[in-house]
Amino acid sequence: MSAMLLAQQILNGLLDGVYYLLIALGLSLIFSLGGIVNLAHGAFYAIGAYLTLVFSPYIGFGGSFVAAPVAVALFGVVIERTLFRRFYRSDPILSLLLTFGLAMVAEQVLRMIFGAPPLSYSIPPWLRGQVAIGSFIYSFYRVVLLGIAAACIGGLWLLLQKTSFGRVVRAGVQNPDMVGALGISLQPYMSAVAALGIGLAGLAGVLLAPIYSIHPAMGQEIITPAFVVVVIGGLGSFWGVVAAAVAGRPRQGRHGRHRLFRGLHRGNLSPDASGAAVPAARPVRRTHHAVRVRR
Repeated sequence: MSAMLLAQQILNGLLDGVYYLLIALGLSLIFSLGGIVNLAHGAFYAIGAYLTLVFSPYIGFGGSFVAAPVAVALFGVVIERTLFRRFYRSDPILSLLLTFGLAMVAEQVLRMIFGAPPLSYSIPPWLRGQVAIGSFIYSFYRVVLLGIAAACIGGLWLLLQKTSFGRVVRAGVQNPDMVGALGISLQPYMSAVAALGIGLAGLAGVLLAPIYSIHPAMGQEIITPAFVVVVIGGLGSFWGVVAAAVAGRPRQGRHGRHRLFRGLHRGNLSPDASGAAVPAARPVRRTHHAVRVRR
């Protein structure tokens, strides 16, 4: 294998890793702070892709790049305040059933509005072309996508590690009772975390709309490998999720179902009614603000 072909394969692998990473980071954030197993996360990814189709004729792809994730994030805040908030103190199985039903409803709504056949979205003219370094040639849009993903990862890490907002979120993940004893309410932070996580899923839908076909079931296709990334990387581990997505991306088999990471112990995952892999049941302890998984 030539060095140029090897470099192309590495970049393609990183691109697929980014595909799962933007979904998995949001899943990990929401579960770590609120204990919500969000099976509807893939539906927000699909909504972001469809909103790109809706917004682009009016504001272009550049405007959709901003407007679609913001719209998805605002919708996520509404879902968090009306649905998720009722299940923070409940058994995680209840939130799993809730989000599973929400994912089914979202998929059928998208099918009724846009139809079942896949839709396509072309790469904007100003993002077409190739990047050539000597004899190495790669898609300019894919390079831009990798750069945006790297910026998102760096920005999210800075937000969580270097700001007062991040300190409260990390404290809420580690010891929500102590945060409550200090007089800090975690509810506004949960809304912000839901907006961040769901907005990242919407952003993934926008970025990947020009590459992959857009159809109502695209969220169901992404949710299983995204959960695998979260489990492999470690629940609540930022860099663990990043490493799992980049280094060990799931691959799709010839029948359309994603194959799990090689060497993954079957006891780490258990299938739900939809066939999605979710974290296996573990002992939990209830707290005043959230249901925490005992590690």
